[in-house]
Amino acid sequence: MFEAKGIRSGYSGVTVIRDVDLSVEREVFAVLGANGAGKTTLLATLARLIPLMGGEIWFNGRDVTKLRPWETAALGLAYVPQEKGIFADLTVLENLQVGAMIGTRSREERVDEIIELFPDLGELRTQMAGTLSGGESRMLACGRALMQDPKILLLDEPTAGLSPIYVDVFFEKIREIHKTRDVTIVLAEQNAAKALEIADRVMVLNLGEASEVLDAAELTTEKLKEGYRI
Repeated sequence: MFEAKGIRSGYSGVTVIRDVDLSVEREVFAVLGANGAGKTTLLATLARLIPLMGGEIWFNGRDVTKLRPWETAALGLAYVPQEKGIFADLTVLENLQVGAMIGTRSREERVDEIIELFPDLGELRTQMAGTLSGGESRMLACGRALMQDPKILLLDEPTAGLSPIYVDVFFEKIREIHKTRDVTIVLAEQNAAKALEIADRVMVLNLGEASEVLDAAELTTEKLKEGYRI
């Protein structure tokens, strides 16, 4: 479904991601690594928000290397950044409706589905998004992305800074999204233990390079330490 071949990217001429290959099918694919490993840069590159310095990106058999972010979004790729994934000066409902600008199904139908997935958002639908708690904001950002009816969802550190209760809830929701909506998920996460509970396969990223890509069940503590260079 989604493939990157030898991609390199970074900022202001400085290379952060170095010749990374990955191939993602209909699964939950976790990208693990310590702070500074390049996880955020990798996902932003896959979402086409950062230009490539080299390599190719393919989505459903189509070369999307040179496409702009809204063009890949229209093809079925949704991206939830680690921060600022919502419009603070819009209500919860208005944020969801922004996501519905892509797709053909009725907005009402999609809103109902998102509220069924995240019931708290239904109670907060008239509240300004800028007043939400951290956990509520992450639910809204994810819900807005799902309003696009994506085929693949890129989640960058979705539980960063959340309370343990919200962390558990959010990981359960990720599992549910994949199973009930048939959405492929690429999850960048520092919480390796929780990510391994729901991931099918994992990539360990260190200083912009992939040290391991393997089934989640095969990732031993020793291999994880090697990837993190502990």
